Amino acid sequence: MSALAARLRNLRLESPDRLPFGLLVGWLLAMISLPIARWTFGDAATPIALSVGVLFQVAVGTAFLLQRWSVWRVLRTALTVALIGWLVEWLGHTTGFPFGFYSYTERLQPQLGGVPLLIPLAWLMMLPPAWAVAFSITQPLAAKPLVRRLAFIAVSALAFTAWDLFLDPLLVAWDFWRWQAVGAYFGIPLSNYGGWLFASALMTAVTLPRADLPRRPLLFLYGATWFFMTGGVTLFWGLVGAGMVGSAVMGGFLVAALWFGRERAA
Repeated sequence: MSALAARLRNLRLESPDRLPFGLLVGWLLAMISLPIARWTFGDAATPIALSVGVLFQVAVGTAFLLQRWSVWRVLRTALTVALIGWLVEWLGHTTGFPFGFYSYTERLQPQLGGVPLLIPLAWLMMLPPAWAVAFSITQPLAAKPLVRRLAFIAVSALAFTAWDLFLDPLLVAWDFWRWQAVGAYFGIPLSNYGGWLFASALMTAVTLPRADLPRRPLLFLYGATWFFMTGGVTLFWGLVGAGMVGSAVMGGFLVAALWFGRERAA
């Protein structure tokens, strides 16, 4: 086992730059086809179309990471994020910590311990783009390494949680999960966002991503997600309030990342 781990630590793809392009095209097509599938085949097609989009985005983000990281490091990071993602979701829907009391419906399958397996992949899908945003914003800071590291963890969590300003109102409207009590943010309890901040900060602190992220392509993923979520939530799904708030906050992090990292993105 140790020999296999050692080989994986040193293993890198021979042509990593060729891998993401086809996956990226597939993801873009999946995002475009989501409203089309819903209109054409009805609400029953939504979980399938959403799952395809998540799987493609996980694959694209992983392929981008493989441009800089070894296979072992990518696997270790992905498994850590997915495991913590499943654990916090299991704790969340069984105990109410850290998000508040909610429950998943049967619409997303398969499930393990009452948690759809797609959900941990969604954490994995957006966390590396949030890391790229945070590195771009915090690396120019003239501060001690520990202070810069803590700032990176905090900004990563904030940039990641900004995405849920779109996501939670939308997927509750699609009946993928239900909150026990109606909350202050378009029906979502504010405790949910505290839980997102806590969980994403924990994942970032545990995985310890370094500055050799492929920031430019990951920033593209963050920006493309912002674009699709703004258009989809506001125009196609009719949640104008949540769409406008999510667009302003997530877009703000994107603009800040592009501004502060304009000479450092790679």
